[in-house]
Amino acid sequence: MKVRKDFLIGILLLSLMWFVSTPVQAGPCEDLKSLNLGNTQITDAQHIVPPYKSETSSFGNTQVDFCEFCRVKAVSKPTEDSEIWFEVWMPLAGKWNGKFNGVGNGALGGGINYPAMKDPLFRGYAVASTDTGHSAPSSDAGYAFKDGKYHAEKVIDWGHRAVHEMTVAAKEMIKAYYGQWPRFSYFTGCSGGGQQALSEAQRYPKDYDGIVSGAPSNFFTHLDAGQIWRAQAVLGKPESYIPSGGPQQPDKLTVIYNASLAKCDALDGLKDGIIQDPRKCDFDPATLLCPGGVDAPNCLTAPQVEALKKLYAGPSNPASGEQIFPGFPPGSESGWGRFVGGPAGSPFYMKPNPIADTFFKFMVFENPNWNFMTFDFNKDMTSTDKKLIKPDMTLASAINATNPDLSGFRQAGGKLIMYHGWSDPNIPAMNTINYYQSVLDKMRELNDFFRLFVVPGMGHCSGGPGTDQFEALQALEQWVEKGVAPQSIPASHVEKGAVTMTRPLCPYPRQAVYNGTGDPNDIGSFKCQ
Repeated sequence: MKVRKDFLIGILLLSLMWFVSTPVQAGPCEDLKSLNLGNTQITDAQHIVPPYKSETSSFGNTQVDFCEFCRVKAVSKPTEDSEIWFEVWMPLAGKWNGKFNGVGNGALGGGINYPAMKDPLFRGYAVASTDTGHSAPSSDAGYAFKDGKYHAEKVIDWGHRAVHEMTVAAKEMIKAYYGQWPRFSYFTGCSGGGQQALSEAQRYPKDYDGIVSGAPSNFFTHLDAGQIWRAQAVLGKPESYIPSGGPQQPDKLTVIYNASLAKCDALDGLKDGIIQDPRKCDFDPATLLCPGGVDAPNCLTAPQVEALKKLYAGPSNPASGEQIFPGFPPGSESGWGRFVGGPAGSPFYMKPNPIADTFFKFMVFENPNWNFMTFDFNKDMTSTDKKLIKPDMTLASAINATNPDLSGFRQAGGKLIMYHGWSDPNIPAMNTINYYQSVLDKMRELNDFFRLFVVPGMGHCSGGPGTDQFEALQALEQWVEKGVAPQSIPASHVEKGAVTMTRPLCPYPRQAVYNGTGDPNDIGSFKCQ
């Protein structure tokens, strides 16, 4: 049979294209144990065949049933007092998408975030997570002051260094395993992970091509002061406590939530159980004052009204009046329980937020017996921000990620998507908006690399009555890899496995506006303006 010459040339070219575009696996997973990574040592590298159940950390565990992968366990020791553990999971060469995804932690870290590693692996990413330099419950800062010694290097590791160490080493492992560097690198995280995300953009702008930062705890020193403010407001006097359910107690937070909705839900022209923009809500707590001063389950006493006003207002300096951190927004009240004294019978009952309490005990005051009621929002806030943990470094500079200068990240070609739920009961969304505004003030124009999405009705990272399900990473990939900036992101609300509502998430300051006639649960009935 005669074969055309041009056909054979075409087959040869196709074969060469396949060879060039297909990752080349450099060697077995176990060979990575001999990889020289400077201050990072690989302690284990093994080929995993599903089903596989991970170890359990303070963030839980996960089970992988869908693909074989190379699991690498390593420890980095950039200082004498550092011990940063992390893991890198890499799918087999034929399943790898050519990309790397670093995933964040939450709160005070203290464990590898195994649950967050599963989905990127499923999507074909090489994925990594770190314990942030210590092993402890995510609400425990006891590692910072232990055995009578302050561990500044461990605080720095948690504050920003651990993620960078993990990132640099993970890329080296990827190169050694596949025979090539990742084509694109992304970081995704929410809450404490959102802080890590912003810290990467600010401190290590070349680590990642794209970053997703959700509900970031980036102003950590002031965020925790805000938590102490809330505790003092409701627990300073027995009569100020606002019960939130539990044995033989009314749930007055739900009463407050329903009242704020009744006042402000329809301000956007649509009564849907969601306050579109809490800044426009002028709900007055005094409208819930119990008639005749007689306490009842469906109203507030005068001391409770005053405490509620403080919760909405947020902490301020008593001497200067300067705002220290934003207060709770209307529409988030149903999730306040664990942050304002907790329901009866819960671990949070009549106690301050454990993250804030342990932060000030160990990282700030170095005193396990410190009492949150003694915090002075004038002198103690100043001393917290100025606390020296090393001769040339303050605590605030080590752990906060508030630098508005993202020029290095922009110049490196990086793209940043930030999101926050308006109904977040943990970290008020105004903190994220304030940071966005600070970057805008500094850099004047942001649309080419930085976009913020504020989600009506969404809680902390997820949950709430709003559309809390959306693909920020996919939108980021389109932006980084194809230059298509997100004009909106489709989002949905899911109940019992079924989608009940879809809406567009709009780049701040634009908002999704209802057209007045269409299905209010359909994305097509809204436009960003």
